[in-house]
Amino acid sequence: MRIFSPEAYAKSLVASVQEYSLLCARAVANIFSRPRYMADIYTQMDSIGAGSLPIVVLTGFFTGCVLALQSAVNLKVFGAVNMTGELVTLAMIKELGPVLTGLMISGRNTSGMASEIGSMNVTEQLDAMRALGTDPIRKLVTPRLVATVFMVFFLTIISDACGIGGGAFVAVYMLKLNAGQFFHTGYMALEHGDIVEGLVKPLFSGFIIATIGCYYGLRTTGGTRGVGQATTQAVVSSSVLIILVDFLVTQLMIGIFGR
Repeated sequence: MRIFSPEAYAKSLVASVQEYSLLCARAVANIFSRPRYMADIYTQMDSIGAGSLPIVVLTGFFTGCVLALQSAVNLKVFGAVNMTGELVTLAMIKELGPVLTGLMISGRNTSGMASEIGSMNVTEQLDAMRALGTDPIRKLVTPRLVATVFMVFFLTIISDACGIGGGAFVAVYMLKLNAGQFFHTGYMALEHGDIVEGLVKPLFSGFIIATIGCYYGLRTTGGTRGVGQATTQAVVSSSVLIILVDFLVTQLMIGIFGR
């Protein structure tokens, strides 16, 4: 195991943050200039959206089921089992739906982006693109960024709906609650700020997933072993950042909307 001095580690960390920031800035700037590789964007949308749909649906549905079961057990102590719909709806829309969707897509797509671009990097395909006058960031990173942000947003909405549906399934068929009351209490509990919070978080998650995956892919070295290391680092880093940004956004939304 190699041992780094604190000074060398700090310099490496600062350099990595700077390199990542420049990559993000260039990828975003490319959105507003030509050429735009629309075919690549549609391909990535299909891969990220359609490919991630089954796992997002299953994760959302069973999360709602478990949440309803746990909520009913605890609310029964206070004689408030009828409030299960409110708790499930708020939890799915404000927190569990966006975070779990981001983590599931991160595990599936961040690793794919890092390994794909990393393989291109170690086999010198990126150098060949530059020699032909094609910007790898415009060709590879920007389409993945646009597609990921767009698809994570809608996949989160689907996850929220499946989670509420799973909670309703457990509440009606296992807990013997009234379906109309479940949905009514959930609907009445929602406020404008809750919807905004649930729809803002996926935008940050999609941005993190795409940029982190591409960043580690572009800096891959060391052949096939380096590709494996880059893939692992990309998944870990994106997952941690998604949870960290979720905390910051939640704190910001509480400050703005008071809940």
